[in-house]
Amino acid sequence: MDFLSFLLSPPNNLVLWEILVISFILGILHGITPDEHTWPITFSYAVGSYSTKGGMKAGFLFSLGFTIQRAFLTFLGFIGLAYIYKTYNLDGPVYLIVGIVMAIAGSYVLRGKYFHLPFDKLLGGKAHHTENATRLSPREVHPKEIPLKMTILHGLIAGFGFGAYATIITFVLAPQVPSVIYSPLPGLMFGLGTMVMQIIIGAVFGTLLRKMKMNDNDIKYIGKSTAGRTLYYGGLAFALIGMVIILLPSIDNFAISTGVSVPNLNAIDVGFLLVITVVGIIGAWSMVKSYFEIKSIKKEAEKKPEPV
Repeated sequence: MDFLSFLLSPPNNLVLWEILVISFILGILHGITPDEHTWPITFSYAVGSYSTKGGMKAGFLFSLGFTIQRAFLTFLGFIGLAYIYKTYNLDGPVYLIVGIVMAIAGSYVLRGKYFHLPFDKLLGGKAHHTENATRLSPREVHPKEIPLKMTILHGLIAGFGFGAYATIITFVLAPQVPSVIYSPLPGLMFGLGTMVMQIIIGAVFGTLLRKMKMNDNDIKYIGKSTAGRTLYYGGLAFALIGMVIILLPSIDNFAISTGVSVPNLNAIDVGFLLVITVVGIIGAWSMVKSYFEIKSIKKEAEKKPEPV
């Protein structure tokens, strides 16, 4: 048996330290692979922090909430109450709630004095910012600061999502610990492993904007706008998929095998498509749109005569 197979199919005679090490490594795998419960949220908040340090903080705070929930989950696994996940498909409700919270956070970020939700663009309008905005400097038209503390709430909610890694720590590893006192530890170690990778990924996402040759004010504007749009429209996508799964649960079983044995990479399924949609499509579109928007605002501002 190779090491990966050992991790994904642990034996039943493990001692406590082996359980904790395996849980931690599984958390690292979970954090580094494209998971719909982690990447979209970490990307949004990290980019909105527009710095490496801010991105690391976003990854840490999200994973903190996630770790607390995972510790509780393995406690439930030890006492037998986690079997609700084998009876009911909770993906739909979790997607729906995560989407609503994302959309609320995105709406908050976008609701600046000179910034409104861009329904006009969707309806074919030409103006995305007000006439007043074009007469202001980029510093004055910033959306609101991204509420990093909300990432803890996101982590707590997203932790109720259930996948291959959660199945292993909940139904294979947690029942093997010596007593109920130790039952939260596999979830804790899994969450810490995820945290390590989410801090790294958050730092990468937070550094993205620094690669653009723009001043700090422009970077802040693009970061906040990108985060707001990604959270808002990504949240709507999550909520929509959640509603569809609630109404048509069989859709959640859709999967096209990739031939890779690592969970989150082993199939093109609803979760993988959500990651691609929110991070790869909505996130990239938001960043490009915000970049050209700041260019347009600055260009208009340069045309206006200075007030006497």
